[in-house]
Formats: sequence, C-alpha cells, structure tokens
Amino acid sequence: MERPGASSLPDAVRGHWADRWAPVGLRPYLRLARIERPIGWWLLLLPCWWSAGLAAIVKGQPWPDPLHCLLFLIGAVAMRGAGCTYNDIVDRDLDIRVERTRQRPLPSGQVSLKGALAFLGLQALVGLLVLLQFNSFAIVVGFGSLGVVALYPFMKRFFWMPQIVLGLAFSWGALMGWAAAFGSLSVASILLYAASVAWVVGYDTIYALQDIEDDEIAGIKSSARFFGERVRTGVGICYALTIALMIAAFIEADVGLPSYIGLGLFALHLGRQLARIDRSDGAGALRLFRSNRDAGLILFAAMVVDALLRGM
Repeated sequence: MERPGASSLPDAVRGHWADRWAPVGLRPYLRLARIERPIGWWLLLLPCWWSAGLAAIVKGQPWPDPLHCLLFLIGAVAMRGAGCTYNDIVDRDLDIRVERTRQRPLPSGQVSLKGALAFLGLQALVGLLVLLQFNSFAIVVGFGSLGVVALYPFMKRFFWMPQIVLGLAFSWGALMGWAAAFGSLSVASILLYAASVAWVVGYDTIYALQDIEDDEIAGIKSSARFFGERVRTGVGICYALTIALMIAAFIEADVGLPSYIGLGLFALHLGRQLARIDRSDGAGALRLFRSNRDAGLILFAAMVVDALLRGM
C-alpha cells in the first residue's frame, strides 16, 4: 500500500493510469514528473507543433515533418518531467507551505533528494537523446533553453512576474520546429515565439489564481498577485499580444486562409476564457487553464490544413 498522503494532488487527472496501474514504488516518481497531469507536456509541445506547422507551410510541404512531431512529443514529455523535477528540488522548502503543493513527492517525503536528482538525470538524458536527432543548429538552439529553465524556479522569490520567465522557457519549441526544418531562425519564428510567450503568461496567470491566498502567506510572487483585482485586464493584455504577434508571424510567413480561420477560433477560445475568469474560483481557474490544450490544437490543426492545401 502507498503511504498516507501519497495520493494524487488536487489538480491531477482523476483515475489516471499512473495512479491506478503503475507499480506502487514508481508512482511517486511519476508524480514528480507530473505524468498524471498531462496538460503540462501538451502546453510545452504545442509551440513545437505550431512552429513545425508554420515551417511546412513556408516550405510548401503537405504536412509538418512526422518524425519531428514525434520527437517533439517524446521530448516534451521528458523535458517537462525534468523541469518539474528540478523545480520541485529547488522549491521543496516553499512547496510545504502551500496547500496545493505540500503533498508533492519531495516535501511529503515520498521521494528522497538523492532519488529526485537521479530521476532528473534520467529524464534529462532522454531529452538529450531526442535533441541529438536534429540538425546541429537545432541542437545549439535547444541547449540555449537550459539557462532559462534553470533560472525559472528562483524567480518567484523576488520577481513579481515569474510567468514571463516561464513563458520564455515553455515557448522555446516555437523556435525549435523552425530550426529543425530550416537549420536557421527567421523573423516569423521569432514572432511566433513572442506570441507563445504572451500566451503562456496569460494562461499561467489564470493557473496561479488557485494559489493566490497561500502564495500571499508564503511570500511567493506571481502575476496573479501582481494584477490583483485587475487580473482579467492583465490576462486580456497578454492574450491580445498573443493574437497580435501571431498575426504578425502569419503575415511574415505568408500563410493561407485556413491558418487565419484557425487563429480566429483560437482568439475566440481565449476570449471565452477571459470572460469566465473568477478570482475566487480555483477549480474554475484550473478548468480554464487546461482548456488551452484544445485552443492550441485548434490552431495547429488549421495550420496542418493550410499546409495540406498549399502542398497539393
């Protein structure tokens, strides 16, 4: 049997296979990697796929490179897990002071610090093996993300907008898809990256509404606390920047009508989130945050259709 307090965290997917079927001894490590919360790797993966989709449109290919998309999927799962493990190692003193995080494997004692470090190394190795499958330029670009990833867990201690640093890290795939396809970067890929950063800041501000009271007690800084009563305005600015920068990227890449239709649906989805923000509803904030997977997939699907029509 699992020890008391070893059950899934409040924001985990109920009945996830990692909690039902995985060997008991492995479950704390899977939770350390947030396997039972797949939304994280989806949100890390989507900018990669967007970038691969945009590259396919520009190259005149009928679809994004399937091998690249598969590698991005494996890499997203591995590196999201590694990032969460690293974050928990750094934050183990803070997590025990926040209701939603005190039952995480490290602060609750389910995993030792040595075990967490070994698991971090294993996940990073998988990520490295994935990265080495790309061209040399993409490999260099991929390594460039490590500095931002390493910096993020410390930002909430002194920077009121740590979500900006999270956005810089979580959006890196918007550069990788293009780098893998072309062996270079372009204005379109950089604009796509900037749009993704704004998107991440917006949706993670919504996510941070779950912890706003505990964060105040623990002295943890977040964009949700920074915006305060004006959180809807703050998220609205982020989402408006997302759409504006995405339009600029699409113009630069000379995409077709399907991509713009997808972007319109994406914008409507973000607007729906904005209208439903409630600072007092933590469960609702989690639902809105998770819905960004669907928003991102809508946009990617539209880009795939655009590439297919152009490549015919």
